[in-house]
Amino acid sequence: MKSEQKPSKAMNITLWTAQVILAATFFWAAYMKLAQPAEQLATMWPWTKNNEMLVTLSGIADLLAAIGLILPGMFRMLPQLTIYACTGILALMAAAIIFHVNRGEASQIGINIFLAVLAVFVVWGRSRKAVIERK
Repeated sequence: MKSEQKPSKAMNITLWTAQVILAATFFWAAYMKLAQPAEQLATMWPWTKNNEMLVTLSGIADLLAAIGLILPGMFRMLPQLTIYACTGILALMAAAIIFHVNRGEASQIGINIFLAVLAVFVVWGRSRKAVIERK
């Protein structure tokens, strides 16, 4: 019977790269949604014009996701929070895809799919690492 090996350094670097890409994207999105004037935001994202509460809620969710991707690993505390953050990202991206498709903006969902795929990769990699470390 073959024993599980410790995840490689290359895998850890790849996971951290994915996490940083996700975190940077979600920090940027949070900043845009929470700090930009509504008129300026509406020129970039038309859906924000009549959805102020949704903009605020998704901005807060984006900020929490970004924090959850970086801080647990950086401080080496509660690493499962990164997995939870990515699970939240998956839910957020699924909701965004449904929202955009319902608005006739299916051409806009490429970024949502890309971010969801990165989040799945991080969940898989960090879950695998956690299982191996428990053994």
